[in-house]
Amino acid sequence: MNFDWIGREADRIGELLVWHLGLSVIPVVAGLALALPLGWLAHRGRWFKSALLSAAGLLYTVPSLALFVLLPSVLGTKILDPVNVAVALTIYTVALLVRTVCDGLDSVPVETVRAATAMGYRSAHRLVAVELPVAVPVIAAGLRVAVVSNVSIVSVAALIGAEQLGLLFTQGAQLRFLTPIVVGIVLCLALALALDGIVVWLGRALTPWTAKAGAA
Repeated sequence: MNFDWIGREADRIGELLVWHLGLSVIPVVAGLALALPLGWLAHRGRWFKSALLSAAGLLYTVPSLALFVLLPSVLGTKILDPVNVAVALTIYTVALLVRTVCDGLDSVPVETVRAATAMGYRSAHRLVAVELPVAVPVIAAGLRVAVVSNVSIVSVAALIGAEQLGLLFTQGAQLRFLTPIVVGIVLCLALALALDGIVVWLGRALTPWTAKAGAA
């Protein structure tokens, strides 16, 4: 490890880390916002559930590098525009979370839904106040996968020159210099662990009754 290089490049590394964080988190937030209604439709619309989930699965199999290259022509952006990466990762997040949201809503006990209906909860109110809170543990588990996956996939965008930690990998490979590669790996792992921990904390904060049940 060349610590002198790390000291000289600290500001640049910090900038790449901030870009990597933004490109990892923003698509998760946008993807979840889109996946919630789509997952609900899959949960409610039994007749097209299979088609919707299959389409989401197919989207997730599209190579990320192909999307990074194709999206500029679709969106009218430049190849190095971070919007391309954000949109591609949002697509992957939606593809992953649609099934997660559907599975989470499917996991809500029928008795709970019936009790809420008997108490006067209408469909929309019941979804927000009862069904989604009960589904949070399942959705949070899917979010953890999405967040960690995004941290990894963002690095691939270094092949098109997008600003993020993946550039340390390409720089190290081109210069045959190990230090940038090690720094990039360590920071990606640390970022993934930190974001995963935040999702776990949020899941527990939104479902305080699970902690009480476990203590009992």
